[in-house]
Amino acid sequence: MAHMRIIKGTPVAPGLALGPVHVVRAAPHVVPTWTVPEEDVAREIARLHAAVDAASEELRRRQKLVAQHAGERDAEIFAVHRMLLSDPGTVKKVEATVREQRINAEAAVQGLIEDFKRRLGKLEGESVRDFAADFSAPWQTVLESLMQTERALMGSTDEQVVLAAAELTPQVVTFLERKRILAVVTETGGRFSHGAVLARSFGIPCVVGVPNLLARLEQGLRISVDGDKGTVQLKPDQEDVDRFLERLERRRARQKVLAIDAAQPSITPDGHALPVGCNIESLRDFDTFDLTHTDGVGLLRTEFLYMERPHFPSEEEQYRLYRRVLERMDGRPVTLRTLDIGNDKQLPYFKTPKENNPALGWRGLRISIEWQDLLRVQLRAALRAAAHGELRLLLPMVTSIEEIRTVRRVYEDVRRQLTDQGFEIPAHVPLGIMIEVPACVLQLPTMIREVDFVSVGTNDLVQYLLAADRDNPWVSRLYDPYHPAVLLALEQVARVANAAKKPSSVCGEMAGDYATALLLMGLGYSTLSVAPNFLHEVKYAVRRTTLSEAQSLALEACRQDTSENVRALLAAMRERLHQRLLEVHDVNAALSASDTSANSKKRES
Repeated sequence: MAHMRIIKGTPVAPGLALGPVHVVRAAPHVVPTWTVPEEDVAREIARLHAAVDAASEELRRRQKLVAQHAGERDAEIFAVHRMLLSDPGTVKKVEATVREQRINAEAAVQGLIEDFKRRLGKLEGESVRDFAADFSAPWQTVLESLMQTERALMGSTDEQVVLAAAELTPQVVTFLERKRILAVVTETGGRFSHGAVLARSFGIPCVVGVPNLLARLEQGLRISVDGDKGTVQLKPDQEDVDRFLERLERRRARQKVLAIDAAQPSITPDGHALPVGCNIESLRDFDTFDLTHTDGVGLLRTEFLYMERPHFPSEEEQYRLYRRVLERMDGRPVTLRTLDIGNDKQLPYFKTPKENNPALGWRGLRISIEWQDLLRVQLRAALRAAAHGELRLLLPMVTSIEEIRTVRRVYEDVRRQLTDQGFEIPAHVPLGIMIEVPACVLQLPTMIREVDFVSVGTNDLVQYLLAADRDNPWVSRLYDPYHPAVLLALEQVARVANAAKKPSSVCGEMAGDYATALLLMGLGYSTLSVAPNFLHEVKYAVRRTTLSEAQSLALEACRQDTSENVRALLAAMRERLHQRLLEVHDVNAALSASDTSANSKKRES
């Protein structure tokens, strides 16, 4: 009956995981619901009472504060809220919901709030509806208390867990430290959403589209996740666990084979070099992989430095961080992307306007040009750090040649200031642009003269080319990196860059797939940059494929009129590479056996 406990979803990030599940909020406004085991119901009710007490104390604090600054009359509302919380009948109703439905306290309180709004919101008169809002407000405070204690409880342990949520969002993937997340499973979410991109970048196995997932889970329930096949298994028995561990061992053996030559240059059998760099967010990323396996940092996402702080980082803070990255890379190039906030990447201390379509709104370079003080501080820090390594600057979300020229003027002005102040600045720090907006693809023959290199951000380029928001579940199926129009755009960028003798790179998601990486090499890109966990596969694929074979793959792919045909070509390429890996694995196994036998004979003699 084991197969009855296997639920099929959609694979998003590869890998295998086995461990206890923890249900989390998908977003700040979403309240998670999970089933509470019978033996934990009393503890859940105790959590509820503790939250009610904490909320009452918080309301008492607010009442005192308002009374001091605005008077007793304005503070009376908090006394009313505390009185509503003390109603034993309401508390017993929430208790009964937890006990009878065996759901978590957060979900039970949220149900009460919705019931208040539904019943009292139907009554006539604005003052009555306001009273409905007042009725639910104190319980909103209880809910906030429960949410905070739940997260604090998780933060107080080192337990590794599988995170489960209603929707795949960046908040879910970053809920805990990376090393504590075994896998992520959700009911909804797109394969190319921002949450999915983060999961793949972090090397976290991930499955989305699992029907009725949360209703089947209990907090702490043991599950296994197969990010390769897109399945979730509930309560695996010992036989299931043994099979899982056997697959995990085979996977680790494969990774060991791939890692054997990972420090070697990625050069094709016919002598073509394709440097493969990595995408990183912070210095912590350097602890997750062997630095000798990468040819540089192809994308340093500096916005995460800003997002991790309660205020804008100073020039000195940024300088120290950029310098440390350059020194860690020991002479290998580092491509620093200037601040790329907006859309789903918001700073808590920097309010951006509410926009109907933020993906097409005020973001990336548009903010840096509007707020040039931010740009100047970052450029000063970066140019100072450039004295300690090989630095390149990359501008995100470029739309026009005027934007490039504006940044050039600021760049030159900052350089002059630093030189006048006695700072040691390299003679030349290359300045490049990200190709994300279709206008850039069309105007690249002109733009290329203004820059030193280009790097394609396929994640945004695909959604803008196809008018399909990758975070919108209604159209995420239309987000297709292998659409013929996408391949034509990629081919044109590489062709224009090569004609101008300017380096071109792809730092988006597409480069992380080893078969697609070969296609990009065949199109003529000079470098690639991938998430660290994809370095081994991509470098292995390059070393096992001739340039002419990659060019044939690219030519054939660009001739296809459907993405299905392109995927079939890539699948065939993966199969060929898989066979080559098996041959190498067999050779290494034979060599290992031979070494063991030789050592045994030596000991016998």
